[in-house]
Amino acid sequence: MDYVVASMVVDSPVVIFSRTTCCMSHTIKTLIGGFGANLTVYEIDEVPNGEQVERELQQMGCNPSVPAVFIGQQLIGGANQVMSLQLRNQLAPLLKRAGAIWI
Repeated sequence: MDYVVASMVVDSPVVIFSRTTCCMSHTIKTLIGGFGANLTVYEIDEVPNGEQVERELQQMGCNPSVPAVFIGQQLIGGANQVMSLQLRNQLAPLLKRAGAIWI
């Protein structure tokens, strides 16, 4: 994992890289937040090093670069991967193992 992104995901069980104008980012934040998850959101169009963060996310295989979801410091992927986990009833257990939810 590249340095800037790695330093941003280390202290939180769930990190979502987003854009304020991205409807899919909003959907994923709402979905994960709906579990009562302890999450950190970085809006890459508002953070000072947003362009570097976006380049690193793309180098990690995120295309499009947002939303990019990390759970337990591991890259889960974008909206398709998160929705797929939810449909297979695997998202909540993953959040629980990462310490993001306690139910």
